[in-house]
Parts: sequence; C-alpha cells; structure tokens
Amino acid sequence: MEALIPVINKLQDVFNTVGADIIQLPQIVVVGTQSSGKSSVLESLVGRDILPRGTGIVTRRPLILQLVHIDQEDRRKTNEENGIDGEEWGKFLHTKNKIYTDFEEIRQEIEAETERMSGNNKGISDEPIHLKIFSPHVVNLTLVDLPGITKVPVGDQPRDIEIQIRELILKYISNPNSIILAVTAANTDMATSESLKVAREVDPDGRRTLAVVTKLDLMDAGTDAMDVLMGRVIPVKLGIIGVVNRSQLDINQKKLVADSIRDECAFLQKRYPSLANRNGTKYLAKTLNRLLMHHIRDCLPELKTRINVLAAQYQSLLSSYGEPVEDKSSTLLQLITKFATEYCNTIEGTAKYIETAELCGGARICYIFHETFGRTLESVDPLGGLTTIDVLTAIRNATGPRPALFVPEVSFELLVKRQVKRLEEPSLRCVELVHEEMQRIIQHCSNYSTQELLRFPKLHDAIVEVVTSLLRKRLPVTNDMVHNLVAIELAYINTKHPDFADACGLMNNNIEEQRRNRMRDLPSAVPRDKSLKGPGGQSPSPTEPPALQGEVAAAGGSQSGPVSEQMDSGTGTWRGMLKKGEESAVSDRAVPQNPLTASPQKGHAVNLLDVPVPVSRKLSSREQRDCEVIERLIKSYFLIVRKNIQDSVPKAVMHFLVNHVKESLQSELVGQLYKTALLSDLLTESEDMAQRRNEAADMLKALQKASQVIAEIRETHMW
Repeated sequence: MEALIPVINKLQDVFNTVGADIIQLPQIVVVGTQSSGKSSVLESLVGRDILPRGTGIVTRRPLILQLVHIDQEDRRKTNEENGIDGEEWGKFLHTKNKIYTDFEEIRQEIEAETERMSGNNKGISDEPIHLKIFSPHVVNLTLVDLPGITKVPVGDQPRDIEIQIRELILKYISNPNSIILAVTAANTDMATSESLKVAREVDPDGRRTLAVVTKLDLMDAGTDAMDVLMGRVIPVKLGIIGVVNRSQLDINQKKLVADSIRDECAFLQKRYPSLANRNGTKYLAKTLNRLLMHHIRDCLPELKTRINVLAAQYQSLLSSYGEPVEDKSSTLLQLITKFATEYCNTIEGTAKYIETAELCGGARICYIFHETFGRTLESVDPLGGLTTIDVLTAIRNATGPRPALFVPEVSFELLVKRQVKRLEEPSLRCVELVHEEMQRIIQHCSNYSTQELLRFPKLHDAIVEVVTSLLRKRLPVTNDMVHNLVAIELAYINTKHPDFADACGLMNNNIEEQRRNRMRDLPSAVPRDKSLKGPGGQSPSPTEPPALQGEVAAAGGSQSGPVSEQMDSGTGTWRGMLKKGEESAVSDRAVPQNPLTASPQKGHAVNLLDVPVPVSRKLSSREQRDCEVIERLIKSYFLIVRKNIQDSVPKAVMHFLVNHVKESLQSELVGQLYKTALLSDLLTESEDMAQRRNEAADMLKALQKASQVIAEIRETHMW
C-alpha cells in the first residue's frame, strides 16, 4: 500500500515531462480563505520554511507540492550523482534538473516564478508551479496549494478577483480523484466556513473532504474547539483535525518547524488531552497519507482504463500525421496515385468515406442528369413564346406574294427550329453543374479520403491546380459537343421520322373526320360531289396519295364551303373564295382604321405604308385550321427532339468530361508534378505539422510509460 503514492508521483513526473494535465491524478487540494493558515499547514507537513509569507494574498499561483520520502541509501546515491551534501533537497519542474539544498532559495524561486507569470499587481494565474521535496522526515504526499478565497479586491487587484479565485479552486477540486483539505481558522464560526461551502458544491456527500481547524491557540478566552473537533457543529465524514500554527512573531524570530510541532503537542496535551492523539500536524500527515493511499487504490483501475484509451487515441492521431518523409520520390508518387484513385472512386461510388449528409460525386452527377436536367427539359413548353399571330405571320411570310393553296413547309421548319433552339440553354447549364460537382469532388477527397495531403499544403495546392486546369480544358470541348448536338437537330428537320410520321397520320385522320362532319351539315339540294371539286372545278385524282389528299384537306378541304358564298362571289372557284375572305377580313378587323387613310379624297396621294397593321383580329376558319396544323406539327416534332437531347447530352457529358478526366487524371498529375526539381518544394510540411507530430509522439510515449508503471503495480497484486 505504501508504494502506491510513489507510483502516482512517478505518473505525475511522466506527464509533467509533456506538460499535460489530461490525466486527473489523485492528489490533496488545500482550500481555505485568505490568511486561514493554509501555507502554515503545508510547511508543517514539509517541516521546512519553503512558502512565501506576508500579509494579504501571497499564494497567487497553484503550487503542486510532491513530498517524497527517501531512505539513507537513496540519499547517499543522489548525493554522489549530483555532488551535493544534504539529507533534504528540492527540485522545480521549470528549472529542469537543478537541485536546491537551501530551502530559503526555494522560497525565493517560488516568489520569482509567481511574479514572472502573475505580475506585481496581486493578480493570480492558473499556471501551476511544480515542486518536489525529497526528505527522510516526510510522508509520501501530493498536495496542491491554491490562492485563498477572498471577497473584496484590494490595491490594484482585478475587480473580478473573487470570481477568478473561485473558478481556479473549482477547477482543481472538481477532479473526482482529488481529496479536499478544507482549512478553517478556529477563531471563526465554523458555520460560515467558505472552504466547507465550496467543498460541498462538488462533494455533497463529503466522501473526499477532510476538515482542518487551524489556530487553536488563538481562540477567545473561555472558549474551546471541543464541539467543532468532535464533529458536533458540522460533521465531516473523513474527520476534523485541529492544528496549531506558528504565529507571525515565531516566523519573524525564525522559530523552527520542529520546535513548533513540539509546542503543538504540548498545547494539545494541556487543552485537549482526550483528543491529543487524534489531532496535530503528525496525525494530519499520517491521516493524509492513509487517505491518499486508499483513494489511489480505488482510482487506479479507472486510471489505467483512461490511460489505455488515451494511448489508443494518440496512436491514431500520430498515424494521421504520418511518418517523416525519407524517400520523397516514392512518397510523392504514392500520394498522387492515392488521390487519383480516391477521386475516381468517389465518382464511381466506391470511395472509402461515404458522405451521408448530402449527395456527392457520381450520385450527384446522376441526380443532375435525371432529376435537374430531365425535369428542366420536361418543363419547357413546346409552344412556349409562340403565339397564334407568330404562326400566321410565318405562314404568310413563307408564301411570298402568291396566295397559298396549302400550308407551306418552310413555315413549319422556321418555327420548329426556333423552339428547338430553346433546348440549348438548359443543356449547357447541365454541363456547368457537372463541372461544378467535379470541382467539389477535389475538396471532398482532400478532407476525407487523403488526409496525408494536409501535411503538405504546397502539394495539395498543386494537385488542386492540376485537376482544376484539366477540368477547365475539358469544359469548352464538352460545351462545343452540346452545341453540336443542338445544331445537328437544327440542321435537318426529319419529317420522315417514324414517330413524326405516325403523329402526322393520326392528325390527318382527325382532319378528314372533321371534313366529313362538315359535309354532313351541307344542304341536301347541293350535290356532294360538287364540294369535292379541286382548283379549276376539277376533282382530285383518285390516283393521288392519301397524304396529298390530307394536305389538301388541311389547306381548307379543296376550298369547300357553302354554295351561296361561292355564288355571291361570282364564281365557284378558289378565286371567289379568296375575294370573299379578303372582304370578310377587312370587315372583321378589331382596330378601326383612320378615316383619312381608309377613304382618301380625290386628288390626294395615298401612302400604303402608313396604313396601320392591326394588332389583333378575328381569324378566318381557314387561318385557324392552318395555325392548328402547324402548332400540332411543332409540338409533335419538338417532343421527338427533346427526347433525343435528354438522352444524348448526358452521354456527351460523360464521354467528353467525366470519363476523360477519370482516364487522364493519373497521367496528368504525374506529368505535371512528378519532377525531381519539385520534390523538395512539394513535400515541405506545414509549419506546425512537425511540432504536432512530436507532441503527439511524446504524449504517446508518456502514456505508454504510465501504462507500464500501472502494469508493474498490478503484477505485484497491490490492488
């Protein structure tokens, strides 16, 4: 059991070498109000004057004090190795291997180190001072002396000095592996003890709190601390121990601690004879030693588990930092190959690190093709931006100065090309989205797949530049191909396309059915064969193909119409119908004409160009039929082209952009970066990488050493 405390001291030394406090080791934390006698208690345990003394706040930095009991053999060996002569000495962590045999020099060093970190304005610092005392007169203990609790800032202390001290105390006593030594002066009311109050905040059950009552000799005449020491005022589970400190006069007169302890024993025998053997500095030291040993025994299994977990974490961290580069050529080639492989795997969906928050890589490209691009094309209206007046104007412009008997094909081609052209913009946008996603894959690989690149920022930037340049070179090539796909559709309007021919046949059947319905509505006195006369009064030849007959029907049913309309026009031919149509067109205009231009007076010149063009008017039945025919043909052919574009654009993007980058990425990276002149520059580590690797390696070594120390204790069956 006695060997457990040296084990903790050894662990403390191990972690002190790396400056880490990630492991909360068992220790005794001294808590009390300012000038309650905390430092005097510690000096009594050490048996020497080592702490700064004075009025006001003196302890302004945590002091981690390790007391190490040494025997005669250890003392002789240390004296021979370091060339010193003395049975007691001290060592500071910040002075490395320097040994102090003069305890006055130790006190001065504590004062100097406190002022170095905390300044001269009575402020505090949470940076601890580590001091180890070797002596044959001490028991093995690890104690922490903290600044005393204060309420009102004095002098040039910060206004929040109370909060700062309180947070510092809570930082140490919140450690579940610590024992709280709550110091209270006997000449104050125990019920107002600040140290017990703050101890109960973190240890409400009192399982790790020990109370110490100081200044028993300074109580008012006629009073004693019997009830307090017996636990009748405030019970404390681990006990209450009373001690007598040296007065300021004793300190000024250089009274030895050993003499003070003898006087303390005499005082206790005189004033508290029944409690003398359970109070005093010697009993306090033995009690603290016993409590600390039992506490260490209880904490050691959990401590071992914590050390093993941290060792595994630091091993993983060190692996992520990588080993120092020895063969730069091989390392560069491996990193390039790994990046290229991970980039391609991300596109294929076989990457090691799968993104779960959002679509990435090939999955997002697939989404762009079939969701974003597909839905955008489906939302394009085949007749969008095209009005009936536009269709009619195109038909008239295609006929020139001659009135048309049939719907001109030129108008259909002109209008359908205009609509097909609208598919080019979403197609180019699809290329842009895929290009952006392939740019994002670079960052994805850098963050998740090839963390080694983070070691070499210049290599990372160079790889990003090469891949970006490759994507930039392929973008215009892919855009040109998409331009060509649309241009191919515009170059030749294939009216013999099977799907288009079927649509035309179905449409002709519908028109023929409509013509038959009109024929049934004719008066019975009119011969039906007369309505089938063609131009010039001739009937269509029975040898003409049905398609041509359909075109004639689409053009107006061979100018069939009411007989009265033909007779009123003075002829039964299409010329009379045209004349009648012109008259009706003039009468149906929605916009009234200027009377001056409509009925010019005799002798006045008429400028035909000044006649206003009507914005809208009522279409004749023939014009409506012609427009419907063109619109149906446009819609039918547009759907065919849209289907082709929706299929061919993703294929073009995959071939000219995605697959080309996948196939040429490795060779492009090697050709651009795998050069002897660039090796040293590209494989230069970031400034803090080497430092972080060394820190992780030191911490891992410390954790492994600590694990070995605990394993040695376990082998001896000490718990």
